[in-house]
Amino acid sequence: MKAVVRGALLPLALVLAWEGLARAGVLPPDTASRPTDVLRALAGGLADGTILIATGQSLAAGAAGLAIAVIAGVLLGTALGLAPRAERIVGPTLEALRPVPAVALIPLSLLLFGFGLRMEAAVIAFAAFWPVLVVTAAAVRGIEPRLLEVARLLELSPVARLRRIVLPAAFARILVGVRLAAGIALVVAVTVEIVLNPRGIGYSMMSAQQSLHPDRMYAELLWLGAVGWALNALIGRAAAGAPGAAAAAAGAMR
Repeated sequence: MKAVVRGALLPLALVLAWEGLARAGVLPPDTASRPTDVLRALAGGLADGTILIATGQSLAAGAAGLAIAVIAGVLLGTALGLAPRAERIVGPTLEALRPVPAVALIPLSLLLFGFGLRMEAAVIAFAAFWPVLVVTAAAVRGIEPRLLEVARLLELSPVARLRRIVLPAAFARILVGVRLAAGIALVVAVTVEIVLNPRGIGYSMMSAQQSLHPDRMYAELLWLGAVGWALNALIGRAAAGAPGAAAAAAGAMR
């Protein structure tokens, strides 16, 4: 509790200084609204549902892109982790594609899908795919060799081997990649909305800025930070419980 209080001292001091400077006229009102105005704008946006609707649109696009990235990244990463020869063949192509910025695909995605959810989800999926792929491949390569030997001795089918051995053993580390990808998905979703897509919390922030409502812009930025923190905490709790499941699965095969 004391650590929380100490950690809140600096942000609270900055907010009070911001409020004082804004009321004194040091900070221009057209670019730096007072924190009290920001809180009122946040309460109003939550009350009338505009912030919640925009947040839902951003989260829907992020979740769609993240789901595609997780499925593709786990499948391909598992295959590469189990087959080093395939990794040597496919690896150079993947390494050539990985440095491409996701936002550079916005024109191509717009051409293919037009404005809307599918365009945004495609860009998000490309950005979030890489951490899942890299972490999954490394996690599968790091599985205890004796577990794989047990699977061979039991003559498990490839699907059973994945379901009962590989994925449970690598699950905790795969979740690390998913956690990274989730943060990337939210960042890219808001970026696409700010740059081009007329939907979501990013577009709402740009509209507030262009219509000279900095209080609403700051309110939505504050809300976006809270949403990101909550998502990270949720995935972190899931990751914290993963080692027990993996150990139970490994112990059942001994």
